[in-house]
Amino acid sequence: MTQDGPTTTDAPATAAAIRENVAQQSALPPEETERLTTDIVAALKTVFDPEIPADIYELGLIYKVDIQDDRSVAIEMTLTTPNCPAAEELPTMVENAVASIPGVGKVDVQIVWEPSWTPDRMSDEARLVLNMW
Repeated sequence: MTQDGPTTTDAPATAAAIRENVAQQSALPPEETERLTTDIVAALKTVFDPEIPADIYELGLIYKVDIQDDRSVAIEMTLTTPNCPAAEELPTMVENAVASIPGVGKVDVQIVWEPSWTPDRMSDEARLVLNMW
């Protein structure tokens, strides 16, 4: 499944946005796309930035998740800063977490810098964990 238009969004990828993107263009059965989406979000929530006690999904570091008809998954993510010490390990952690899901094919994780990450991208859950109200 491919999507026309920009490769990143102004808002973090949410489970609803992932489902909508997949449902619009996927040849996979709806129940399978639902399972994959749920499992991918759960896997992303297991990956934590080593310096921040919140997962990368709730931090808003995931910009796009694209599930292809062949079950490969393309993920666009960013980091809190270009100088992030975890820049080399986080994409591999994301790739490994998503690749461990039954039924997922090849996983490709790309780091993007536009739009820049800001704390506005964090979920309420991440704000609570980080006491940033």
